[in-house]
Amino acid sequence: MNKEEEFVNLIHQNQGLIYKITSIYTRDRYEQDDLYQEIVYQTWKSFDNFKKAAKSSTWLYRVGMNTAITHMNRSKKQLQVVPLQDLKIQFSEQGDSEKEDKIQQLYTQIRKLNLLDRGIIFLFLEGKSYDEIAEISGISVSNVGTRMSRIKAKLKSGITTQTN
Repeated sequence: MNKEEEFVNLIHQNQGLIYKITSIYTRDRYEQDDLYQEIVYQTWKSFDNFKKAAKSSTWLYRVGMNTAITHMNRSKKQLQVVPLQDLKIQFSEQGDSEKEDKIQQLYTQIRKLNLLDRGIIFLFLEGKSYDEIAEISGISVSNVGTRMSRIKAKLKSGITTQTN
């Protein structure tokens, strides 16, 4: 398999991952498409540097998140997300408004976090371990733990304040 075929396969296998990254850093479809293209472009540019020692998804998370943060800083836009109603979250029971309210409160507080913290909580919610988060974000495992404690406290405080 040649380089181009490998790259296309990588992108096809990880479209959902790239979409998730773009959805937490953009508000509308236009911005999301633009960021998606930028992530694919940056992935192609750095494809020769991809060390097969790392899992391809871990490497792609790192490229995608770094690209998203750089893109947001370059465009000098505030970090934005897709409105919760556009995420099409499936609930286990229809009409479980209390659960839906709690999820909306959580996403409202996540939107208030800085770029790196938002990426860290995104990876945590994706089920990544602290080791994987550290590898993807480029910070130490202990720093991930410290940041996660602070993020959780901010989210809890914000949700508590929001409900009172």
